[in-house]
Parts: sequence; C-alpha cells; structure tokens
Amino acid sequence: QVQLVESGGGLVQAGGSLRLSCAASRGTFSRVAMGWFRQAPGKEREFVAGIDWSGGTTWYADSVKGRFAISRDNAKNTVYLQMNSLKPEDTAMYYCARVPVVNARRALGSWGQGTQVTVSS
Repeated sequence: QVQLVESGGGLVQAGGSLRLSCAASRGTFSRVAMGWFRQAPGKEREFVAGIDWSGGTTWYADSVKGRFAISRDNAKNTVYLQMNSLKPEDTAMYYCARVPVVNARRALGSWGQGTQVTVSS
C-alpha cells in the first residue's frame, strides 16, 4: 500500500506559477504510472496530467496543455506538477494517484489529502 502526500499549493495571482509535489510516505510508485487530478467546488474530480513509470511519456488535459508539466524523480519517489500561467479556473484541490496505463484518465488506489491551489483574478 502506497500512501501519498501532496504539497506545494498556495495562493497565487493569475499568471503566476506553482510547483506541486507528490511523495510516497509509505511504499513506492517508482514502477507505476502516476497522475494529477483536481476538484473544484461544485465540480467533479478531473484528470490533469499523467506520466508513465519512466517519465518518458506524459499526457495532459486539454485545459492545461502548454501551461502545466508533469515530471518525476523515481530516485526520490516523487512526482511533480509545474503549473505556469495559472488562471482562476485552475483553482481546485489537487491530488495525485496511480493511473492504470499510459493515457489513462482515471485513478487507481487511494488519494492523499490533497493540496489547495487558489488563483486570484
């Protein structure tokens, strides 16, 4: 069982940047695909970005393409989400989770506590 901890969220003005981290506090996800998801108030949780086990393949929701970049450092057992050119509509609680296969937009396993990203206009 892998326990995940998200961090790096905060309050930022539109156009700003944040870097989120997802670390395994227990176990490892170095050999599995991972993804970032978010949930805004009144909306369903949605896929944001995914990355395969090696970090060589990434995929994104259309709404964040060109602005966000997912990466990983398997030696540190950590997945990152670099968020640039943030928009108010990016405001949400951000979560990481395992995903089943490359290009998947569904999560597997348990979620961490999430990290809040708030973008002001």
